[in-house]
Amino acid sequence: MQYFQGKSVYKGIVMGPVAVLKKNDYQVKRARIEDPEAEVKRVKEAVEVSKKQLGRLYDKAVREVGEASAAIFEVHQMMLEDEDYLESMENMIRIELVNAEYAVAATGDNFAEMFAAMDDEYMKARSADVKDISERLVRNLSGEGDNDLSSMEPSIIVADDLSPSETVQMDKEKILAFVTVHGSTNSHTAILARMMNIPALIGVPMDLNSLKTGMMAVVDGFSGQVIFEPEEDVQKETEKRMQEEAEKQKLLEELKGKENITPDGRKINIYANIGSVGDLGYVMENDAGGIGLFRSEFLYLGRNDFPTEEEQFQAYKQAVQTMAGKKVIIRTLDIGADKQVEYFNLGKEENPALGYRAIRICLKQPEIFKAQLRALFRAAVYGNLSVMYPMITSTEEVEKIYAIVAEVEEELKKQEVQYKIPEQGIMIETPAAVMISDRLAEMVDFFSIGTNDLTQYTLAIDRQNEQLDDFYNAHHEAVLRMIRMVVENAHKCGKWAGICGELGADLTLTEQFVRMGVDELSVAPSMILKLRKIVREMKAEE
Repeated sequence: MQYFQGKSVYKGIVMGPVAVLKKNDYQVKRARIEDPEAEVKRVKEAVEVSKKQLGRLYDKAVREVGEASAAIFEVHQMMLEDEDYLESMENMIRIELVNAEYAVAATGDNFAEMFAAMDDEYMKARSADVKDISERLVRNLSGEGDNDLSSMEPSIIVADDLSPSETVQMDKEKILAFVTVHGSTNSHTAILARMMNIPALIGVPMDLNSLKTGMMAVVDGFSGQVIFEPEEDVQKETEKRMQEEAEKQKLLEELKGKENITPDGRKINIYANIGSVGDLGYVMENDAGGIGLFRSEFLYLGRNDFPTEEEQFQAYKQAVQTMAGKKVIIRTLDIGADKQVEYFNLGKEENPALGYRAIRICLKQPEIFKAQLRALFRAAVYGNLSVMYPMITSTEEVEKIYAIVAEVEEELKKQEVQYKIPEQGIMIETPAAVMISDRLAEMVDFFSIGTNDLTQYTLAIDRQNEQLDDFYNAHHEAVLRMIRMVVENAHKCGKWAGICGELGADLTLTEQFVRMGVDELSVAPSMILKLRKIVREMKAEE
């Protein structure tokens, strides 16, 4: 039995088998072989295994994000049938007498370079696809298999750290808890854990090499402790505590269908934050009044090229149709900072949190922005859709956005495409936006306060830097004063203001936010009923 102490990012307790996810650099060694035909046979077998894996991934993606977004896995399957690609590997094995792993890796590098050098943008994008396929083949040749969790039993995910692109591809139904060596309390792994209502620990000083997939573990999000290979008495105590937590959840379930109204009659909207249409089930399950933050950048993660206008349209349309008239607020892409995407070619930055990200990318590369706006305006016809723009710092940025919106509207009109210009708001997540919120309120339909970035920029603390967790104080008086100022300036202009950052789910601040006049709190789906309970039971304002 091994105990490790970490930091809890979501409370809860769970027991189950471990799935250890290790990073691989795929450095392949060249080795001389005696039987080339045996190596060729190994390649053919790995190709067949890879096709089956991609088939499973395609089926899973169709269920979760729709057929258009799943198409990338069909492309990968077709590439595995390309005769030039396969013959190149087989010839290298036979002529140079090298091992299968080396032949696959070398051929992958050669084809990737060839595609990258082409002028055609579509062919250039295939470079990343070839790399992905070659890595999959090498994994299967070396016996590492696939990290696709759909083939595993429900497990506790143990890793060094997890990127947003890794977490977005996971089969969420198979995850019992997250435990990572690194990570921040504000990381996207933490956000995902809170959305899914599962315990998660970060900063756990464990040696991944000493852990094995399949071993039992207990993750205690209340104490911040993980126990590997727990003894029988610990297992019995854990089962008892899990039962107690289930009973508490059952009591919260009784609040479904009830309104978010304080005893003195003040109503507040409680909405959900999501990352993809695959999360809509959590929204419905927890009885959210709407979606206050659809993180559209997750449509761009975990893939090798930009999502098309049609792919985005289908995702947004599915969200608004599923919510059946309830409000769905979609944030335009917030790529950059901790959400890096290779095909955006953003380059290395000394301080990416203060760099080329979010609305700055959209204004500098309007062709990307226009494709998203076209998809959003087309989807707005099918339900109660609103759009909000992130990382605003000036009125000039809002004017530039509206100029691009006007261009998109004109294009859609000319093409006789059905569309609707929805309600448009902005994220308040920089001190600059707070200080001019009186002027910004005159230009937009609503404010949504992103407390994660607002806190980081106000306190000059990188929220992804785990060494600064002790200095990161989301309850800082300056942050709370800023929230109050934004709400007051919105109301002076007859506009509404909500909070969609993680602070909105801080149950110790709920009553304070209601008294400030905050109109909406958008939180992880798992927090909806907990907030509703506080709102309905809070004391009348004196």
